[in-house]
Order: sequence, then C-alpha cells, then structure tokens
Amino acid sequence: MDTEKVRNYCLQKAGVTEGTPFGEDVLVYKVMGKIFCLLSLDTPFSVNLKCDPELAVEMREKYESVQPGYHMNKTHWNTVTFDGSVPDKIIQEWIDHSYLIVVSGLSKKLRAALNENQ
Repeated sequence: MDTEKVRNYCLQKAGVTEGTPFGEDVLVYKVMGKIFCLLSLDTPFSVNLKCDPELAVEMREKYESVQPGYHMNKTHWNTVTFDGSVPDKIIQEWIDHSYLIVVSGLSKKLRAALNENQ
C-alpha cells in the first residue's frame, strides 16, 4: 500500500474530510469531524487506524508491521507500517473497520446527516 492509495481510498468514503492539524507530515481523515485515520508521510510510511481491541491484538500478533497506535490510545488504535507484509486488500478492510467504528459512535443527528449526503 502506498500513501496515495490510502488517501484516495479514504476520500471516497461518505462524509470524509482531509486535513493537517498536526503538521504537514501527517494527513488526518475525519468522518463528520471525528478522526478515523492518520497517514504519516514520514518514511517509513504508516497509517494509524481505530480498531476493536480484540482485533487490534490479533493484528499485532499476526503482522510484525502492526504495532500499538503511535501517540494514540494503545487499546483502540494500531499503527501499520507500509513494509509490504500486509496486503493492500487487508489494509483497505482495516480502513473500512476504522471508519465504521467511528460512524457507529456518532450521534443519531450526525449519522442522519451522513446518510443524507450519500
């Protein structure tokens, strides 16, 4: 997976915005104002994704390139370094998972607004 693929994949999702609130070297993707993905542009490239705690542990055990979330809550976030060991399709599934976790935590009002924009 490369940074441009992650960027394009995130931006095609409903209600997603891109910003750089932490500096030019980190792209932050939010759905309805809530972060679901942080993409580091420093090498080695990596992505921080929100994750169900049990799945987060499974991912870390299966892939050496998956570590507890850098500068994030280590229970709910993973950092995935792009070293080629995790197939693109799986990273896309993890992005989907992160997005859906955040969407499920939105208020009814925000979820309704998101559904209207689809």
